[in-house]
Amino acid sequence: MSERQTIVITGATDGLGKGLATELAPRGARLILHGRNEEKGQALIEELGPKASGELVWRPADLSSLDEVRNLAEGLLEEDRIDVLVNNAGIGTAGGRRESAEGYELTFAVNYLAPFLLTRHLLPLIQRSAPARIVNVSSAGQAPIDFDDVMLESSYSGTQAYCQSKLALVMFTFDLAEELEDTGVTANCLHPGAYMPTNMVRAAGIEPATPLEEGIAATVRLIDSDEVDGVNGHFFDGVRESAPHPQAEDPEARRRLRELSEELTGIHTRA
Repeated sequence: MSERQTIVITGATDGLGKGLATELAPRGARLILHGRNEEKGQALIEELGPKASGELVWRPADLSSLDEVRNLAEGLLEEDRIDVLVNNAGIGTAGGRRESAEGYELTFAVNYLAPFLLTRHLLPLIQRSAPARIVNVSSAGQAPIDFDDVMLESSYSGTQAYCQSKLALVMFTFDLAEELEDTGVTANCLHPGAYMPTNMVRAAGIEPATPLEEGIAATVRLIDSDEVDGVNGHFFDGVRESAPHPQAEDPEARRRLRELSEELTGIHTRA
């Protein structure tokens, strides 16, 4: 990892995101750490400061608001470069159906629409920074999207909400990878580990099964390992390439999701 690199990590104040920040801080890159809680963010910067050999920057935003996502992106576009974007922030299955600031089903908004919009805004800068990487933290828990009820207004399930949002992120990754072929920018996604000991897992009442360290190692591999130089458009289960839900490979489903995403976020992606 070069000291000149800039790495953006969303959802950096807890769980996997905090683990990534802690692992990467001594390696010399400029780390831009995002979260929604100002107090936690400042505490994280203070905690990592003595270990860091590069600059640490805190950027707050509530990803349940697309306006805040846009503001986050505008701030990040002031950077000279972004070498790695890690879309890690997300919410789990706990709680009933809730809506985002724009009235979208909350899990879909935070886990998918926010990284979609953030990545799209940052893409020109990421491309100028090539070679660069986009790493999307998805899940092995995936469920097909019902395009007649994406917001789950007819029938809500926390598990369905989470699993369709994570499949949507895989579909977006595959779209990006095709678009970015031969640009020097790669886009990959992964399931870091099953039921790691995170606040999300605990809130769902699930007993942790995978050490957090395994998820950190698998994600850091996609962030900075030479082993995956040039690897583009893959879904990994830990460090092993894996097959996502078949809907991720369906061009028509991906087109429908892309057009819906453009409509919901107001951002145009393709001619």
